[in-house]
This record gives sequence, C-alpha cells and structure tokens, in this order.
Amino acid sequence: MGSPTMHQAHVQQIECLLALAEELHFGRTAERLGLSQSRVSQLIAALESRVGARLVARTSRRVSLTRVGAQFVKEVRPAYRALLRTFDRARERAMRGAVEELRIGFTGMVYEEITATFRALREQHGVAVHTHDLPLGSPFTAVLDGEVDAVIAELPVHEPELTVGFRFPAQDQFVVLSTDHPLAGQESIDLEDLADLDLLHRIGDAPDYWKTARTPPATPSGVPILSTAGITTVGQGMSLAASGSHAMLACRPLIEHHQRGDLRYLPVRGLEATSQLGLVSRTDHPTPALRTLAGLLEHADKIRTEVPSTVAAVNVSRRRDSSSADLPVAQQR
Repeated sequence: MGSPTMHQAHVQQIECLLALAEELHFGRTAERLGLSQSRVSQLIAALESRVGARLVARTSRRVSLTRVGAQFVKEVRPAYRALLRTFDRARERAMRGAVEELRIGFTGMVYEEITATFRALREQHGVAVHTHDLPLGSPFTAVLDGEVDAVIAELPVHEPELTVGFRFPAQDQFVVLSTDHPLAGQESIDLEDLADLDLLHRIGDAPDYWKTARTPPATPSGVPILSTAGITTVGQGMSLAASGSHAMLACRPLIEHHQRGDLRYLPVRGLEATSQLGLVSRTDHPTPALRTLAGLLEHADKIRTEVPSTVAAVNVSRRRDSSSADLPVAQQR
C-alpha cells in the first residue's frame, strides 16, 4: 500500500502548487485559480505539511521552488495531467452515451478492414474507438506515456513494458522509387540491389532495433545501404521517392492505398512476409476492451483467410468442370 500522505493529499493542493510553480507569484496564482491569496497560502502550507518539507521559498521580493519542491512538481505533473485527461474522457463518454472508449494510435493509415472492426466493437460491445495520428518514427512513446491505450504499429517490439495483443498477417515488402529510376524497369529487385539506393529512414525516438528493421543499414553480404534523409509521414516519403533522389521500403497494403503514376513499386526478393503490424499495449495495463478488440481482429482475420480459399476452391472446381470435356483422356486423369 502507498503512504498515508499520498492518499490524504488533496487534488486542489496539487493544482495550486502546479499553478504557483508556473506563476511564481501568489497573487497571480490566486487570480488564475479563482481563490483568495490567503487560501492559496493555506493550500501550499497544508501540502508542505503532508510532504514533510518546504516546497516553496518565499521572500518579500520573489517566490521560488525549493529543490524538494521542484522535484515534487516534476514528478507529480504527469500524474495530475493524466487525472485531468481521465475526467475529460469520462465527461465525453457521458455526453456521447458511450459505455467505454479506447484510444488507438497509428503511425500510418487506418485501413478499411481495421475501421470495420472498430465499428463492430462499438455496435456489439458499446466501446467507442478514437484514433490518434502518431509520428512515423515514434510508434511506442504515446502508449508508454499513457496518451493512448494501444497502438497499431509495425513490429518487432522487444520492450518488456509492451505486449502484442494481436499480430496482423505478415506482408511482403516493396521498394518505392520514381518511374525514371534506373531500377524502375525491373520486375523485382534483390536485397543486394538495395545498396544502389538511398533509402529513407523514419525520424523519431523508436528503439534502434526497430529502426534497423524498417531501414536495414547493410545488405546480407555486408554492403552498406545509404540513407541520407529521414521522414515523419508516409506522404513525405512518397514525395521524396517520386523526386528520384530517394527510395523507400513499404508493405503491400501501404502501396495499394498510395498508387501514384510517378512511382514504381518493386517486390524485394528476400523480404517476403517480413512486414507485420501488431496491436501493442502496455503490459501492466490490460483491459477487457483491448482483449475484446484483439478477439474481433482475430475473428475478422480468420474470415478473410477462409473466404478467399473457399472462393478459390469453387473457381478451380468450375474450371475443371467446364474444361474437362475438351481435354484428352490422359490429361483429364
């Protein structure tokens, strides 16, 4: 259990200290909070009593935080802001009539298959999903900081603080380059051919292993792969690739949603089924809503997998029935 002082500390006292830390003036703090100056002094004194140390240094000319006060403000501010966000979300849910909500972050596009699952989550379980655009090269920061409940981002993820609740089907990777690039006329390229390109890398605070998986630094034989420019959005990457100076690795769903006449998309031999998205959330914060979402995504993926195979089997059967009469007996066998 936590210390008694933590449980007894009033939110108003915390709010008052945070405002004073910004204003460094009791009068302005009182005006900002709609309180009297004496009430501000009382709240600060009460908080100092609970903490057991001076938090604010007062003189006739200036107000400043003590070393203990500055450290306390630094540590308590994120928790206070998180508490405010919780109240805001509760009010929003009450106004919308939603039972619960999930904040899901994305580092790229929100595909139709995923939004269909979000609709099912709301219609069948009363959970509303709100999507948040995240920087292309910072897939995990928002979920680690609690700004979103989960993120749908490219794998891998090795942090013990993060858990992958669902893995989307693995996808082939393509290289995106301009139509006038020397390699644009080929049907596909090999991993070693990447050494002839200037690959774009993602800018952000993602772990090094994640960035390496997105933009390999060398070919399998050890030849360095040039990467002189970074990107923060998919659109920026497409534009730079179209300029002819750079190229970019992208998965099949991404290029299918970004068809352009000035770009070529070449399969990369050796990168088949090497791109995979995952539903990533904090290990210490599992929720029933996230588990339900993972279950719906798994169910939708199962349906997508079964339907094409069924259709393919029917089509093959029909082709055999329609063509067998025209084949020689030996071929019919």
